[in-house]
Order: sequence, then structure tokens, then C-alpha cells
Amino acid sequence: MVEIRAHHFHGRRVARPLRRHPLELMQALLPALRIANTAPELSQPKALFAQAPQEVWLEIGFGGGEHLAHRAAENPHIGMIGAEPFVNGVAKLLGQIEDRGLKNIRICDDDARYLVENLGDSTISCAFILYPDPWPKARHLKRRIISDKLVSELARVLKPGAELLFASDIPHYAAWTLEHLARSPHFEWTANRAADWRQAPPGWPGTRYEEKALKAGRTPAYLTFRRLP
Repeated sequence: MVEIRAHHFHGRRVARPLRRHPLELMQALLPALRIANTAPELSQPKALFAQAPQEVWLEIGFGGGEHLAHRAAENPHIGMIGAEPFVNGVAKLLGQIEDRGLKNIRICDDDARYLVENLGDSTISCAFILYPDPWPKARHLKRRIISDKLVSELARVLKPGAELLFASDIPHYAAWTLEHLARSPHFEWTANRAADWRQAPPGWPGTRYEEKALKAGRTPAYLTFRRLP
């Protein structure tokens, strides 16, 4: 039985039953990579890895794990922390970790907000929030991952000069994110021209969801923010 833990989590945890091999990975591989969102090592997250990485990056809500696995393979000297409560997404990432022999990923399969709250000050060198659930209904807006509280916590854990990369194909959510980051004195939006947010950054690997959005005619916005000194 796969253990499912949550803290007042909104949304689905499981889409469909896992096949045999993904279930085996959840039972055999995940325990070695799983980090609790209250783990004491989060105060110095390099300690989460067998070999101390040069930097630690964070992805909040990694979906199917395509982006996270690509970044991990491209940067073996970087420790990657991925947070995703969706069981099927975690299983997909585990399959990529196995297939590609990735050693530099740790997984929190719980609410990322609690994870971020327990990270040490100035310990993260880059963070990604890609295509989060938009929660479009007015009564659900408080469920969005982007909030003043999360922005404040990210300002605390990101090193000066670190980047926060956000992507969404929902224009209202992109505007929401800009509004929340603009309220913070700790971040600056790096865009100088329209192409900076209309086009994916160089070397962008994309995600499965992004591919579906583009096929459906939805245009993503790519927002990059820098943590000010």
C-alpha cells in the first residue's frame, strides 16, 4: 500500500491506479529519495544528498517530472528538490530517475508550502513553479500556490541573485503572479521586452502539460524574477 500524506491539500492525489512497475518504484525507490517536509536537514538542504552538491534547486509542483529530470541530468553537480503531492506524477518521475540513472533528486510528495517554510535561509539557488493549478473560480483563489506568504518564504530561502522561474498558460494567473511578486521588495522582474516573457528562456526543456497547452492554442507566459540583494 502506497502511503499518501497531506496537510489540508486541495485537489486530486491520484488520477488512476498505478501499473505494477510504477507501484514497485513507489514502494522500493521512493523511500530512499523521499524527504519529509519537516525534515531537519532542510535547514541545510545540501545534507539531503549523499554527495554534497554545489547548489540546491527547487521545483514546486513538478507534474510528470519531465522538467525536473531534464534539469537533473543536465546539471549532475546540482541537488534537485522536487515537491509534488500527485501520486501519478511522482511515479512518472521515479521512472525517469530509474531510466536515466539520476542520483541528484530528492522528492517531497506532500504540500510544498510546508517544505519551503522549513528550508534554511538563503539555501536555494534557483526555483521553478511551472503550470500550477490555476484554481480559476473566485471562491478558490486562496488555494493558489502563489500567495503573499509563499513569496515571502521564497524571498527568505532564495540566495541573493537567485532566479524564480514561473510559467502558466492562464493569462489571469500570470497577471496574479506579477501582482504578488511586484508587491515584494525582494524581487525584480527581469523582462526588458515582450519577447522575454512570450518566449521560453534559452535551453527550456518544456513539460508535457506545456505541449498540450500549445496544441490547444494557449500561449504560455514565462516570467523570471531575481532575488534582490
